[in-house]
Amino acid sequence: MAEVDVRGVSVVHWNPQRAVTRFGVRIGRRPVDNFGDLIGPFLVDRLVDRQARATRSGLRLLTVGSIMRLAEPGDSVWGTGVNGKSLGADVAFGPGELDVRAVRGPLTQQFLERRGVAAPSVFGDPGLLVADLFDRDEIRERRGIADVTIVPNLHDFAHTRRSHREALDPRSPLVECIERIASSRLVVGSSLHGIVVAEAFGIPARLVQPGTEPSFKYDDYYRGTGRDGYTPAADVAQAVALGGEPPLEWDPAPLRAAFPHDLWQPEVTR
Repeated sequence: MAEVDVRGVSVVHWNPQRAVTRFGVRIGRRPVDNFGDLIGPFLVDRLVDRQARATRSGLRLLTVGSIMRLAEPGDSVWGTGVNGKSLGADVAFGPGELDVRAVRGPLTQQFLERRGVAAPSVFGDPGLLVADLFDRDEIRERRGIADVTIVPNLHDFAHTRRSHREALDPRSPLVECIERIASSRLVVGSSLHGIVVAEAFGIPARLVQPGTEPSFKYDDYYRGTGRDGYTPAADVAQAVALGGEPPLEWDPAPLRAAFPHDLWQPEVTR
């Protein structure tokens, strides 16, 4: 778990520290910095007025990612999902102990409701709002357009890179990842947020069957954007041949409106 302070509110996300070795010797630790897990703090920082401050101390907000298991009593939730690997894991919160404004999809909603936590039918991964912050046409004019961008899940990157040297490293800087995706005609891969960011910009995208990730988060995302079915490709070649999934049938307005602006208030100057 990691937390980024955004004007007094701790934005919780997944970014663990990993050992760094050189010639077999451990020389320190550094965060994973998987781009999809950095979108939450990035978005929140840009959605909250620069002069705002938290209404009180100790506030925490969960946003992008399959991180519901990190939630604690009193936390606010905006667009968060559940990880399929932790469906049976214990949670720290009990009935009625979370302030849920939106969730990634209906499967996460059901997960919470089975635990006595009310979750509105406001669905969507907040990563779908990144296009509000970037000009796709300007990015394409500056960078050019790639026919296909391959975005593997963090755990699939090494395997994918062996046969596709051009694959995007999901640990590349966040803005670089977003711009690479935005300047593509088609995005394929096992990274959920590769798919999310592509679809945010209206770019066709096709999931490649992940090597280790359960299907839960993908099912949740596609259902939360109005698509009950989707067809993962077996590999990159098949994904390119299939092209993108049908476009999302989803209105971003409810997710935008559900952002918890009330966690902050204008700074009082004297």
